[in-house]
Amino acid sequence: LLILDTIYREGNITRASQQLHLTQPAVSHALGRLRDHLGDPLFTRQGTQMVPTPYTRNLIGPVRQALQLLERTLADDSAFDPRATRRTFHLGLRDVFEATVLPPLIARLQEIAPEIDIASVRIDRRDVEAELSAGALDLVLDVPLAVSDRIRQTRISRDRLVVLARNDNTLPQDTLDLDTYLARGHVLVSSRRKGPGLEDLELGREGLRRRIALRCQHYFAACRVVSQTDLLLTMPEQYAQIANRQFANRIHPFPAPAQALD
Repeated sequence: LLILDTIYREGNITRASQQLHLTQPAVSHALGRLRDHLGDPLFTRQGTQMVPTPYTRNLIGPVRQALQLLERTLADDSAFDPRATRRTFHLGLRDVFEATVLPPLIARLQEIAPEIDIASVRIDRRDVEAELSAGALDLVLDVPLAVSDRIRQTRISRDRLVVLARNDNTLPQDTLDLDTYLARGHVLVSSRRKGPGLEDLELGREGLRRRIALRCQHYFAACRVVSQTDLLLTMPEQYAQIANRQFANRIHPFPAPAQALD
């Protein structure tokens, strides 16, 4: 492609070979291979001039853009300049992190990296290592996952579980005891069709079990259900403060022993 661009610019194979510091036969052979590959003569000879075909005239713009991009990439000393970088980063996020992480992240990027774009995508936890290793994802925010040493992990926040209940519910205003919690029906938010939630694993450590009256996919929908029923919803506190704003459900501490959410 560099040879194609040079011949286009010089209009002559001899001058192109001089510019490229190659022999004229080497340039001619490379042009022949490119003709075979693209299925077009690329240039026609008119006297000493090489005149580009219509195919080449349409092709030369994208070729030059690609060569310029490659040249900038190779010339880069690997220093990351956020203000000059034009790139889309792909993040594997669940809705909890979309609501809590994206707003401050995008606001900050608009200040220090205005040309950087973000694509938030859902990912199966079983594919996290493969997607990161292949470069399909740049970053994943999730609970700690079992991955190999090739994947670097760091904790960025810590949260705790809380319980949401309808504001005019018959529950006490200030506290929620474990017996009352277990006696009520519950909403479980999960993208999986079956299996326990994190709160069920915490209850299981104490030999306890609750009744799942509704399994749904999103906390926003779950908050709305809670606001109109006697069901309880257990969820991370930071997201509860956001998702629950328009519903004004009461927020109680999780009544069972539970590890902090990393």
